[in-house]
Amino acid sequence: MFTVGVRAQPPPPSGWADAGLVSGEAVELDVRAARLGSRVLALLIDLVSQLVAALLLGAGLSLALLSFGDVVDGALFGASQTVLVILVLVGYPVLMERFLGGRTLGKLAVGLRVVRADGGPVGVGQSLTRALVGVAVEWPGLVLPLLSWAASVTVMLTDPRGRRLGDLVAGTLVVHTRGAGIWRPAPPAVPPLLGWAGTLDLTRLDDGLALAVRQYLGRVHQLAEPDRTRLGRELWAEVAAVTSPPPPWVAPAPAYLAAVLAERGRRAAYRLGRTRAVTATLWPELAPPLALVPHARPAPAAIALRPAAPARAVPVQPDPVRGHPAPINTERLPG
Repeated sequence: MFTVGVRAQPPPPSGWADAGLVSGEAVELDVRAARLGSRVLALLIDLVSQLVAALLLGAGLSLALLSFGDVVDGALFGASQTVLVILVLVGYPVLMERFLGGRTLGKLAVGLRVVRADGGPVGVGQSLTRALVGVAVEWPGLVLPLLSWAASVTVMLTDPRGRRLGDLVAGTLVVHTRGAGIWRPAPPAVPPLLGWAGTLDLTRLDDGLALAVRQYLGRVHQLAEPDRTRLGRELWAEVAAVTSPPPPWVAPAPAYLAAVLAERGRRAAYRLGRTRAVTATLWPELAPPLALVPHARPAPAAIALRPAAPARAVPVQPDPVRGHPAPINTERLPG
């Protein structure tokens, strides 16, 4: 396989590359800033993680204090609780962002990352500042909880890059690490090439090359010339080397690729249908219900055949020559 650099057609999708990050070569990075919804979801996951951590640390701390017996008094017990709260509320995000590359468990699950305002990796001091500001005025908000919560949400909604108060103070930014690519179906095969595609030998067309063709056809509208044509010709050269016979006439490379991919999918669907039919015949209990099978039609009811008329014995007159009756002849008379 090969890798070809391509240039995307402007303009980018709406809401994309709004983080304002620029590389050292003065190229804007295609990175999205995390907004209120994704950050609240990550916060909920982190709250569950912090609760579990608090329960485990609290159980360990209680066992440790009980082992000292009479030495533990109320002041020591209160101080230990304060240390536990600080470890959970402040130590959790700082340690996670330090060892997980700017991500907590919630951000890791949602696909977010904390970076510096210039796009660099976040430092321990910045993570500590974010955590302290968050505990003080955001969540849980030790200073005027309701007022600080409203101020935090307002700041996140009005900031162009969705930053909260902790981000503004520490000089950080939360961005998405997963691209929001738009899925496009592969273009269908053109009718003049369907007959040729049905005669193709696709035994040497491996899954990797078919996947490359599928990705190219799904993104062909996002590629700019001349990279679009060049990449299509190179892919078709690889496909033509492992398929036969050659196409009957000259057509654009994407048309050939679409016909080959459509025929490959048709044959795969046919093989799958035969396999399901055999499975349904041998193991009817494993077959999916008719309502769950797409495009399934009930089998026609068996035609009830009219039963045959019963056999009747037809007597024959005695033979005048031999003097005894002829053998009884049986035939089916219509009822």
